[in-house]
Amino acid sequence: MQARIPKSAALAALMALLAPALVQAYDEAPGLPTVTTALSPLPKSPLPDISSLKVNKPAKMVDEEAFREKDVWGRIRSGYAIPDVNNELVAKHVNWYATRPDYIARTTARASLYLFHVVTELEKRNMPTELALLPFIESAFNPNALSSANAAGMWQFVPGTGRDFNLKQDAFKDERRGILASTDAALTYLQRLYDMFGDWQLALAAYNWGEGSVQKAIKRNQAAGKPTDFESLADLMPAETRNYVPKLQAVKNIVANPQQYGLNLPLIDNSPYFMAVDKTSDIDLTVAAHLAELSVDEFKALNPQFKRPVITGDEQTKILLPKENAEKFHLNLSQWTKELSTWTTHKITSARESISTLASRFHTSPEVIRQANNIPQKSVLKAGSTILVPKISTSASVDISSDIAENATVAYEAERSNNGKSAKGYKLAKAGKSDKSSPVALVKARVSRDAAKSKSHRKTSH
Repeated sequence: MQARIPKSAALAALMALLAPALVQAYDEAPGLPTVTTALSPLPKSPLPDISSLKVNKPAKMVDEEAFREKDVWGRIRSGYAIPDVNNELVAKHVNWYATRPDYIARTTARASLYLFHVVTELEKRNMPTELALLPFIESAFNPNALSSANAAGMWQFVPGTGRDFNLKQDAFKDERRGILASTDAALTYLQRLYDMFGDWQLALAAYNWGEGSVQKAIKRNQAAGKPTDFESLADLMPAETRNYVPKLQAVKNIVANPQQYGLNLPLIDNSPYFMAVDKTSDIDLTVAAHLAELSVDEFKALNPQFKRPVITGDEQTKILLPKENAEKFHLNLSQWTKELSTWTTHKITSARESISTLASRFHTSPEVIRQANNIPQKSVLKAGSTILVPKISTSASVDISSDIAENATVAYEAERSNNGKSAKGYKLAKAGKSDKSSPVALVKARVSRDAAKSKSHRKTSH
């Protein structure tokens, strides 16, 4: 029998249960360098009232029926609205998932952080709730997933489509990975595709394959006097798209009746897991996690869009925190007496500015600068690059401007060898790939450790 986990114990589930998604490559920045200001122990004395501090609370849902469901899975089941597919591909994928309870446990535990928000947004838009299961297919609910086509985040936006839907991608953040921004963009895109084709299955195919490709396939079948529904067009689709809707149908079937397939889904409380907190000034990522009394990995699981060790603040910047941790964050912030950010920017004006010279100038080590800016070893910065450096006394109170944050680039090339030749230069610094240290691999899910426990830990791919 499944046991409901109290919200106060949401972060107490076993961290090791959340292994990285097996179907994606991951792109994560190297380990963050130690902040130059030591983090003080948080106060134990009574803390002041913060009732006046601004917190963005989750919007109330109009449909109170949604809250009568005991968990989020029930809300998803009750909102199924896409016609079912029933073919050999669906059976194949159902069997794949049903024979891998360990994979289901990891993915659903990861999803437990995000599903309430996604389902709520779908219901607000009156969209089919099974669309909340799409990240199961796209990324295994890993917001740090990166595909070979450079599609990033839980909803797998490629750079161009991300920009089309106002997902900022700059040196400091990539909103394709942000939970709020990417979910809003994905649902807006899916609704636009449905309005275009009048059919959710074709809309899903277009989300995977592109609307232009689906339109061409429709015209081709129309010219041949053939039907233009998803299954009639399947032979014209690449294998990935042909399997896309059947995979979603397979997950729908399992969520509808997990016991039928010998599976158990973790009970996910039908209440918000996180809330948004405004941050209008710069703050080190490690400081933010410290004030919220979360590990850096736990913080990054809810805020994966931030790419650098400092979060640049403006009117649009929000950080997500579990409710109780948001309260702790404000209480601890009210007594914080040190600088919130220990980083600023420096523009390289000459190739003569070596990393070792910069490290000496800013009282740090070359490795700290390389890690903070994702600069590979045996490479040198090009003139015009804007990099993060530790703050010194003359710039201690100055935040990084929004103009710099949005336009900064880091360009580098290989060091010249003894014969004076240089290897091919790189254009932009990118985070190193890792499938072992993704933040989501370590974050504690809000489900019981028993619910997500599995006897098998085989590595598989799908």
